Amino acid sequence: APTLKGTHPVTDSSNKPCVSPRGKTSLIEAKSNQQTEEILNSILPPRWNISQVFDELIRQVTINCAERGLLLLRVRDEIRMTIAAYQTLYESSIAFGMRKALQSEQGKADMERMISDLEQEKKDLERQVYELKTKCEQIEKRAVEQRQLEEKKHQDEIQFLKRNNQQLKVS
Repeated sequence: APTLKGTHPVTDSSNKPCVSPRGKTSLIEAKSNQQTEEILNSILPPRWNISQVFDELIRQVTINCAERGLLLLRVRDEIRMTIAAYQTLYESSIAFGMRKALQSEQGKADMERMISDLEQEKKDLERQVYELKTKCEQIEKRAVEQRQLEEKKHQDEIQFLKRNNQQLKVS
């Protein structure tokens, strides 16, 4: 019987394997059903169709030899567990990749913020250096002017004293 969308060939109780071998008429009917199933299952992933084929193969082998059928059931279950393990591994690796990408983005944002802060600090320090250089130049300029004023004052005083001394000698 064809499986409809939403049913599973193993877990659905209405989809039990038949115990009699198929005849010519059942093969023609199966081919017709297969075409119907192909239309219905065109939406489902190919893995689902492979699973159905494998289940049918197990059913037919079990009819002929129960031990082989049980062995194939174990193989099928092992394959499903392996696929589930790979799927879990894939999902966890995707999650790991996403975490690392987010950490990288966060780290990048932190570094950009740090660069911005350091550039601002550099500008502030450059401004302080400029202000201190300007202040130093002003202090040096005032010191030179002060020295020149004192030298002029000393020269004037010396000139005054020399004139006084000259006048005292003359008188």
